[in-house]
Amino acid sequence: MPAIVDSESAVPDRALLSLAREGEREAREELARRVRRPVYLLALQLTGRPEVARDVTQDCMLRFFQHIDRFDLDRPLEPWLYQIVRNRVRDIWRRERLRRHESLEALREAGRPDEADHRAGPVEDAERHQLQQRVWRALGELSEAHKEILVLRDYQDLSYREIAEVLKIPQGTVMSRLHAARRNLRTILTREGASPRAGTC
Repeated sequence: MPAIVDSESAVPDRALLSLAREGEREAREELARRVRRPVYLLALQLTGRPEVARDVTQDCMLRFFQHIDRFDLDRPLEPWLYQIVRNRVRDIWRRERLRRHESLEALREAGRPDEADHRAGPVEDAERHQLQQRVWRALGELSEAHKEILVLRDYQDLSYREIAEVLKIPQGTVMSRLHAARRNLRTILTREGASPRAGTC
């Protein structure tokens, strides 16, 4: 998954955030450019609907800048930003009880490349493609709590501490919930005849 910041920087630029707080237009535009795509990808992974993800992104970007003064420059940006996305998505879940169906096509629309192993042959690539499709369909069958924790850990690569911050739960709960989510995902995949490789789920 893409990082919150450009590859040229390992952490969010504090000076850029400070300038954005002061209303500097160019700083705000650059900050918006850095965070918009990760926000959209997370919203898409959680909802499975590109049109909903676009609406969530627009709303989250507005909220992000409205509350930018609250951000602690000494802390990582990702958990705070992802918490905004997660809260907005959960608002939608509660209000509309959306039935979400992930698809590889939706991820391609977001600009996420198909991570095929180019060293593998066409048969291996086809098998990997089919497994990816099955994993995303299986994610759509999980509960909201299990899906979001898998996305945050396995697709956004957040640490247990960061996930606990985003979800506002103890780290021990993160570990137990993640274990249960992975077990349920494997059960669904096994039921469909898939054999997930290590690291797939």
